[in-house]
Amino acid sequence: MERRDLEIFLTLADELHFGRTAERLHVSQARVSQTVKQLERRIGASLFERTSRRVELTPIGQRLLDDVRPGYQLIKDGVARAVAAGRGLTEPLRVGFTSPLSGELVLFAASAYRANHPEAGDVVLHEAPLSDPFRLLREGELDLLLAQFPVVEPDLSTGPVLISDRRVLIVSTRHPFARRPSVSLDDLARDKVLGLSGPVPDYWLDALLPRTTPGGLPVVRGEEAATRQELLALVGAGRGVHPAAAHEARYYARPNIVYVPFTDAPPLEYGLVWRTAVETGRVRAFTDAAVAVVGKQGGPAGVCGECR
Repeated sequence: MERRDLEIFLTLADELHFGRTAERLHVSQARVSQTVKQLERRIGASLFERTSRRVELTPIGQRLLDDVRPGYQLIKDGVARAVAAGRGLTEPLRVGFTSPLSGELVLFAASAYRANHPEAGDVVLHEAPLSDPFRLLREGELDLLLAQFPVVEPDLSTGPVLISDRRVLIVSTRHPFARRPSVSLDDLARDKVLGLSGPVPDYWLDALLPRTTPGGLPVVRGEEAATRQELLALVGAGRGVHPAAAHEARYYARPNIVYVPFTDAPPLEYGLVWRTAVETGRVRAFTDAAVAVVGKQGGPAGVCGECR
């Protein structure tokens, strides 16, 4: 019995309908009927009772189904595992993220990745430090990183934009800007702009903390904090302001800070990053899963749908 003949028999036994079987296997209904007739001639008995209203397995057909289905599933699983091993899918996939929102998107993408590739290995999540975001990726501790764009690194490749979020300015509740409905980029010249310490790429600093405003006014950079929580503490204490993505208001709400939207700042964008030299089937499969998740009505509800 050829593999395709067996597949047609098993599918027809599940569907009990020639038309649905043909549609599911992407073959013609005539091919299904011809295959069943050939199997019945080879076995010497009817496998299906067929009328104008219904299709049912005969006792011999049911016995054949019970005998061959477990073996067919073993073969199918074995081939899937071999394909997964050939594509490098069986090893655990280590995915990093740099913000709570990107972490949630990674979780949704991991679920889609496992659903699409049940033979694949586990997905292990890690939070990457904002102060040195690419270190774990370069050291081989991560296979993928969901990070802020742009990423302009000679050894790293990027996928499509997965999240696009509005920019806001974080200020103390005592700051004059806290009572305003919005701010502009020129307003950055009216206070010290705080940042994070560490080897953050210059192009990220220039994007978040420009040296001059669109109107040509100088921007004074203030203190640098080692962590996000330290940075928010400094802002809350009135030591300066900090530009950020709007979604941070959901995850870093504090009674002494306010998130004021910009009217003229471009959005912040995020996507997946990986080492160019080790782009694998797992990397491509997970990237496809993340794109599919975001593509469902702009992303999973409450995660990134409001940002795109």
